Amino acid sequence: MKPTLFVLAAGLGSRYGGLKQMDGVGPSGETIMEYSVYDAIQAGFGKIVFVIRHSFDESFKEFAGSRFAGKIPVETVYQELNYLPDGYSPLPEREKPWGTNHAVLMAKDVINEPFCVINADDFYGRRSFEVMSTFLQNVAGKTNQYSMVGFRIQNTLSESGSVARGVCSDDGNGYLATINERTHIERLADGIKYKDADGAWHEIPENNPVSMNIWGFTPDYFKHSEEYFKRFLDEHGKELKSEFFIPLMINHLIQNGISTVKILDTDAQWFGITYKEDKPIVVEKIRQLVKNNIYPDNLWK
Repeated sequence: MKPTLFVLAAGLGSRYGGLKQMDGVGPSGETIMEYSVYDAIQAGFGKIVFVIRHSFDESFKEFAGSRFAGKIPVETVYQELNYLPDGYSPLPEREKPWGTNHAVLMAKDVINEPFCVINADDFYGRRSFEVMSTFLQNVAGKTNQYSMVGFRIQNTLSESGSVARGVCSDDGNGYLATINERTHIERLADGIKYKDADGAWHEIPENNPVSMNIWGFTPDYFKHSEEYFKRFLDEHGKELKSEFFIPLMINHLIQNGISTVKILDTDAQWFGITYKEDKPIVVEKIRQLVKNNIYPDNLWK
């Protein structure tokens, strides 16, 4: 059974200033997520599912159709803030949906096989998809055996400003023990640090593993998420900016002994577009990869 790639493409890219998922960085106008799709095809994935917003449905489908038609089956699902379990509704003042794990839930009716979740605007590298594909094929038919590709934090920073990362610790046997979402991480003069809600800075070791939102799940993950999302809404549904992050779900499953998450270690250099200033850096890195024959000049020619 071939695994599915599930691409989180519903974010509007508020810090970047537009639909960064559809911004070309390759020599033939390829987006970052096209390189992820290309790598996933090479690694043996059998289907792509995108989660988007209805507000850019037509333009996105035109984009995806022109790139991927005939290359791999594609499906589209939608994330909106009012897509909630029966009996729940958002505050009228709320503007954005409920975060990454809410987005994952949108695919529960179209994914029935092991699947990998990624961000649309992060470049992970082919090796990430190869190790994830192998893992997912090995857990087909099983439950509660999940994974994440763990990047070293020093390889995931932006030169243009702070970043948000899921900072991880392992249990000593290669499995995830905890993951904490840190929303303001920077390299300062005295090391890599994150700023907490009170404005205090805390150091993070250079090689500490972090999640870049590349996760491997089996379909039972949807049931766990549906159940816990209701609890989340009961506790945080009246907060204007509360988000049902994947790390929140993962911590619940690990701490309650429900699931394990294997850390698939990589020393790869992540890159992506968090700010407009990041784009020239990404373009140059892609150019070098093309020059070194890692990718062709035109991915889909």
